[in-house]
Amino acid sequence: MNAMASEGRTVVPFNSDLYAEVLEFVYAEAALLDAREHEAWLELIADDIVYKMPVRSTSAHLLTDSLREGMAHFDEDRYSLGKRVERFATEHAWAEDPPSRTRRFVTNARCWRESEGDDEIFVTTSLLLFRSRGDIRDHDLISAGREDVLRRVDGSLRLARRLIAVDEAVLHTQNLAVFL
Repeated sequence: MNAMASEGRTVVPFNSDLYAEVLEFVYAEAALLDAREHEAWLELIADDIVYKMPVRSTSAHLLTDSLREGMAHFDEDRYSLGKRVERFATEHAWAEDPPSRTRRFVTNARCWRESEGDDEIFVTTSLLLFRSRGDIRDHDLISAGREDVLRRVDGSLRLARRLIAVDEAVLHTQNLAVFL
């Protein structure tokens, strides 16, 4: 995961108003998802969203670790994200029955822009997701790095692209019925 290296980009200073706005966005987004306010979360998404979580693979022979092109746990757009949100409101959302207790811890935010005044902000964050399904199963921990593109639309930030790189090649969760 190095598609958003800072080379050639203007770093957004941590003490700037823009950095504070980006942090507020990622924290508010996590809070909405933790509270299962999925419809409100969709309002934070750009119409042309690309939401992707490639499969990570490892090879003992090459001692390498990589994200696989063409293989993804998630490869979604606005339509498919909307359909997932609709399903959460039905009796067919069996993966979340009983309801889970989910917390997203978002840290280590770094921001860049191509140029001053650009409407797109490139953001990298670290994510730790904790999910407990009561006393039925052991809890899940999913650790990942995220590369986001936030775009200013009508004065507000919207998520235009998200690439999620989980830190494990084998996920130890019962399902991926959550947004990261």
